[in-house]
Amino acid sequence: MNMKFYSATLSVALFINCSIISAQSLKLPDAGTNYKNKISRHLSSTDIDIKWNAPGVKGREGKIWGTSVAWYGFEVLGFGSNTKSPWRAGADECTNISFSTDVVINGQPLAAGNYAFFIALYPDSCTLIFNKNTAEWGSYFYNSDLDVLRVAAKQEKDQPAMQDRLDYTFSKQTNHTVEVALVWEHWRIPFTVEVDPVKTGLASIRSQMTGAMGFDPPSLEAAAGWCLQNNVNYEEALNWITSATDPNLGGVKSFNALSIRAGLLEKLNRNAEADSVMKVGMSVATVLELHSYGRRLLLQKKLKEALAIFELNYKKANGAWPTEAGLMRGYSANGDLKKALEFAKLALKHAPNPESKRVIEDAIKTLSDGKPL
Repeated sequence: MNMKFYSATLSVALFINCSIISAQSLKLPDAGTNYKNKISRHLSSTDIDIKWNAPGVKGREGKIWGTSVAWYGFEVLGFGSNTKSPWRAGADECTNISFSTDVVINGQPLAAGNYAFFIALYPDSCTLIFNKNTAEWGSYFYNSDLDVLRVAAKQEKDQPAMQDRLDYTFSKQTNHTVEVALVWEHWRIPFTVEVDPVKTGLASIRSQMTGAMGFDPPSLEAAAGWCLQNNVNYEEALNWITSATDPNLGGVKSFNALSIRAGLLEKLNRNAEADSVMKVGMSVATVLELHSYGRRLLLQKKLKEALAIFELNYKKANGAWPTEAGLMRGYSANGDLKKALEFAKLALKHAPNPESKRVIEDAIKTLSDGKPL
């Protein structure tokens, strides 16, 4: 073999191999200067995920805000960047924040997606920036044309505890809102994330119903019940509950399933069908299920209908607990306090535990004073 040809071939092979290794970007152990962090929160049907690199104060207390560490406004950062850039809200790579559904940030809508998160700082206010370019290093190559949302916020300065490492926190969560905050040194920069729990919940349920759960009677029943409870999507929910009770799918005609179906039919003004379904449901209901149904009718201000259910339950169960307590509530709601007191005293004798006994004793006192429950 020609040695010159062999040498040249070996050189090319080595060059290709080295190029491949370089292109694969060898990952070395993290030096730990800026901690890599991520935090998540589930809000209703929405997943919120934040990834950031956390710098430390490192002796710069009082020298963070409005300096080259976290500058005010927009600055040209150099190192090949000629663009005025906001603060990266972290260190190293740009901070990323993602939302699995549409959200509202401090009152402004933001579509579901993953965003680079920047903050334009000022002495007494901030502008939160959500940008499409999630892969850039810091904010050196920030492009305002890729901004999806800018929204005002206000920092809380002079926090008593010194936060050494930059952190993101979740707090003050309700069923549809949560407060997210960047916390570093003695500053805290909070903003509120809000979701529509009915809209996002329905979207999640619909998606799940297109898979295996769409053939599962308990899942179909739960989905239809959720729609009835939240007053949404009646037609599709009726299809789900009809499937849930279909013998061909192995569905069972339980009181809960039939009452959901009757409730949806009533919402669609198909009252005769609703009554027919509810009669079947009541025939298979347990004592506690009928009692709960009567209580639900009371909450709906259907007082005569509730009393009829309590009377049916009392007769069907031969006065077993809690049917006497049901009649106590039914008669009280319909203005017959004398009858209500009579059944309250009977219910007291059959109260199964101290807590139930205390509730009935309180009811007896109220009724004895001539007041409805």
